[in-house]
Amino acid sequence: MNAAASWVISADIIDQTAKPSSFAILIPAKDEALLVGQVVASVRRHFSHAHLIVIDDGSGDETAAEAAEAGATVLRLPVSLGAWGAIQTGMRYALRLGCETAVTMDADGQHLAEEIPKLMEALEREQAEVVIGAFPERGSPARQIAWRFFRALTGFEFADLTSGFRVYRRRALSLLASPRASLLEYQDVGVLLLLRAQGLKIAETEVSMQPRLEGKSRVFSSWWRVGVYLFQTLILCLANPRFKR
Repeated sequence: MNAAASWVISADIIDQTAKPSSFAILIPAKDEALLVGQVVASVRRHFSHAHLIVIDDGSGDETAAEAAEAGATVLRLPVSLGAWGAIQTGMRYALRLGCETAVTMDADGQHLAEEIPKLMEALEREQAEVVIGAFPERGSPARQIAWRFFRALTGFEFADLTSGFRVYRRRALSLLASPRASLLEYQDVGVLLLLRAQGLKIAETEVSMQPRLEGKSRVFSSWWRVGVYLFQTLILCLANPRFKR
């Protein structure tokens, strides 16, 4: 076993050698071997003290090895749980480590480590439980349609409803790590509805992002996928729009 592989752990084990920190950075990844190492290295340069955790969502390539080689703790899921399942796994792990806050960011290079302080500053400034990093200019026509539709349906006024670049306090992490959040599909409207229903304050702040360095969005890659996404989220909103207790 090489040095990188020795850092790869299963999702139900805590890395006892991790340095104490109340801050985690969670990066879900599936088949991102070409980029995840660059992303991890960038985050590590800016936040050497943080728990840097990559959740490998059943990748068929060398995602786990590349992430570990770059300095991340890797949670390898035995089966693919999808984007939200991977994020929820990371949240549960962060809670077991005792983290008070956690940032979620993508493994495709869009989200910039140097923008994380803006999320943390907004968290304190707004006294919020969750802050969304917004960059609405990234929205394709399909994404813009989805945003307008769900803003009208839910009453949310956030400019970037589907941004996966977010920071959560422990109270929000505990809620989203609970079984009641397990049936969600994406880190977007459903998550925000659940947070709002429990009275948690959500804020938004503008950040810079860059285009994907490789590949394309799995949700907004075609009009068919957009249609499926709209239908699934519409059913979620109509079935239990306020996520009442």
